Amino acid sequence: MTDIIQLLPDHVANQIAAGEVVQRPASLVKELLENAIDAKATSIILIVKDAGKTLVQVTDDGVGMSLTDARLSFERHATSKIKSADDLFNLHTKGFRGEALASIAAIAHVELKTRKEDVEVGTHITIEGSKVMSQEPSVVPKGTTISVKNLFYNIPARRNFLKSNPVEMRHIIDEFHRVALAHPSVSFQMLHNGSDIFNLPSSNLKQRIVNIFGIKTNEKLVPVNEETEILKISGFILKPEYGKKSRGEQFFFVNDRFIKSPYLHHAVASAFEGLIKADVHPGYFLFLEVDPHSIDINIHPTKTEIKFDDEHSIYAMLRATVKHSLGQFNIAPVLDFERDKGFDTPYEYGQKSPVAPSIDVDRDFNPFKEKPKQGNINFPFERKQTGSSWESLYVGLKDGFGSTQQFERTSSPSSALGINSTEMMEFESEEVTGSLFEKDKAEARQLTFQLQNKYIVSPLKNGIMVVHQNLAHQRILYEELLKNMTVKEAVSQQLLFPLQLNFSKPDVEIIEKIREQLENTGFVFSELKNESIEISGIPVMILESHVINLLHELVNHIKEDVPTQGFSQNDILAKSMAASMAIKTGISLNKEEQEHMINQLFACKEPSVSPDNRSVFIIIDSGDIDKKFL
Repeated sequence: MTDIIQLLPDHVANQIAAGEVVQRPASLVKELLENAIDAKATSIILIVKDAGKTLVQVTDDGVGMSLTDARLSFERHATSKIKSADDLFNLHTKGFRGEALASIAAIAHVELKTRKEDVEVGTHITIEGSKVMSQEPSVVPKGTTISVKNLFYNIPARRNFLKSNPVEMRHIIDEFHRVALAHPSVSFQMLHNGSDIFNLPSSNLKQRIVNIFGIKTNEKLVPVNEETEILKISGFILKPEYGKKSRGEQFFFVNDRFIKSPYLHHAVASAFEGLIKADVHPGYFLFLEVDPHSIDINIHPTKTEIKFDDEHSIYAMLRATVKHSLGQFNIAPVLDFERDKGFDTPYEYGQKSPVAPSIDVDRDFNPFKEKPKQGNINFPFERKQTGSSWESLYVGLKDGFGSTQQFERTSSPSSALGINSTEMMEFESEEVTGSLFEKDKAEARQLTFQLQNKYIVSPLKNGIMVVHQNLAHQRILYEELLKNMTVKEAVSQQLLFPLQLNFSKPDVEIIEKIREQLENTGFVFSELKNESIEISGIPVMILESHVINLLHELVNHIKEDVPTQGFSQNDILAKSMAASMAIKTGISLNKEEQEHMINQLFACKEPSVSPDNRSVFIIIDSGDIDKKFL
C-alpha cells in the first residue's frame, strides 16, 4: 500500500499561513508597523494606495538589516526575537513568530530596501509569490522600506472577498491608531492616494490622543494612574457625558501591545455604572503593565488576545482604579476659562482699599405721628375711598356693551384677593356657533391609542392593528429622504447662527464624501476644514439640537462593514438617517400625532416593512380574540 501523507511545498505552506496572518490590507499595516517599532525606529511613514489593495509601503529609520538578514527574513519561522522556548514567556517585542514576511511574500509582490548604519551600501530584494526575482546591492538610506503591491494577486478568490475602499481604509486607520497610541514617542505619518491623512509628531500620550481624535478631545479626558505590585495602570478615560452608543474610542494596551478583552471592558463598564445609560459605552485609553511571565500572548494568530494568570485580581484593580479617577474628577476643582467676566473687579478699583459705607438715619422719625403732607405727589394705586368696593369698577359695563355672557369665577387667585367666588359677572363675548370638528367628521375619526409609548393601536372592521411607531417613522422618513436625494427638491431651514461642529480628520473626510447626498436632504455646509464643520442650514424635519448626534451616528454607520453590492450610496445613507431621526420608543404621542403617523405610513409605497425589512405592523383578527375567551 502506498503512502498518502506528504510534506507540502514551501509556497503552498506559506499561502496557507497567509490565511491566518494576512486577512486584509489592514493586516499588512499592522505587521509592517510593528516590525518598524521593533527595529527601534523614531520616525515611520505609511503610504497606502487604493485602501491597500494596490500598495502598502512602510518606511522607517530603524537599525536596518544586513544582506543575510534581509534574505532570511522571508523564510518561514525566521525571527531575531526568539532563541529558545523560554523566550515566549518573556516577550518585550511585537513580532516574534517569523511568519509575517514569509506569508506576505506568498500572496503579493514585495520589494525590500534596507541598510544598516555602519555600512555604505544596502540591499534591494524583489519577491513575487515566494519566488525571489532579484537580489542586489543598492544605495538606500539608513533603515528599511518595505513595499507590498497587488495584494492577493495570485489568490483571486481572497481578493474578491475584500470590502469597498472606505471599509478597508477604516480598518487600516484603526490599526494605525493602535500602533501610534502605543508609541507616542515615535513620529508617524500616513498618506492615502497622495493626500496627507495623519502627521503625528513625537509627543506624550495626551498630545498623541488629541492629535489623532481632534482638539476637542482634550476637554473629555480624565487621567488614570495606579501602581501595585502586580499591575500598573495608566492612561485616560472619557468623561461619562461623552459616552457613545457605538464602540469607538476604546483601547486596551498590555505592555504596549493592543488587545481585545471583553472581560476587562466589563470591568471599566461596571465602574461607569450609574453614570451612563445602559446602551451607552464609555471611552478609554488604558495602558496596563504586567510581568511578561504572567501573561500568554501566543494564543491567537493576530496576537490581540492575552491570557492572564490572575485575571480576577486585574479585573478588581482596574474597576477600582477607574472608579477612583471618576470620583476625583467629580470633586476636583477645575479651571473654567468660560466664566462670566462681569463678576471680575474693574481694573481701576483693583488697587483701592475698601471704604466703609456711611448710613444716614432720621433720628426724629416716629411712626405714630400724624402722616406728613406729601405736597402734590399723587399715588395712583392708593385707594382713596376705603368704603368703595370692587363692584364700582364694572358699573356701566352692561349698558355700554352689546351681547354679554355670564360666567362663574372659581379660580383660587380670586379667592385670595377676597372676591366672592360665587358672584356672577358679565363681559363681551361671541356666541359659540359650533364645535372644532363637525359632528359627523368627529365621529368618523379613528379611535387610536398608544400602548407602552411604543405601539399605536387602531381598530379595524374585523380586528385591531398594532403599529410599531419607531419602525413606522423609519419607513416614512426613509422614503421621504430617498425621494429628496433623487429629485433634489429638499427644503432647508436657514440657521440664524451657523453650527460649529468638531470631528476627527477621518470623520470629516467621510462627511465630505457624502456631502452631496446630505445637501440633497436639506443640509447646507458653509465650510469643511480638517477637524471642523460649519453648517448654515438643516432639513426642516430635524431639530438643531439633534444635528450633532445625527452626524455622529451617520458616520458610525458608514464606518461599519455594510454590504455595497446591490445597495446604492443614497440607499445606505437614507436608511442610516431614518434610523437616527425616527421617533424613539418611549416617546408619548397625542391623538393627532398618532393618526397623522398612520396616515403617512399608508401613503408610503411599502408600508408593511421597515427599511431593514422588519414588520411595521401586525393585524389581530377578531376571531383570534374570540378564541382567547373559549
